[in-house]
Amino acid sequence: MPEPLTPAAFRADLAEFLHQHPDEVDLDENPLDAGLDSLRITTLAERWRGAGAEVSFIELAERTSFGAWWQLLSERQAGATRADV
Repeated sequence: MPEPLTPAAFRADLAEFLHQHPDEVDLDENPLDAGLDSLRITTLAERWRGAGAEVSFIELAERTSFGAWWQLLSERQAGATRADV
């Protein structure tokens, strides 16, 4: 079973693609305004699916902040955990 995605890991993943430190990631920022393109969003979605959060590129692209991404990811992880029990 993969390690669950934590808020710290989520920030670290974003920081890697934004060339920032994790504590510099603004969760209120729009991912596209921050500089993420479709390829990077797809890569992040694949990474997070590997951590057990079933999300698609479209679901991420429809959300307008990193905070909204985290909300979706945490809900999907919670759903996956309940389904495993």
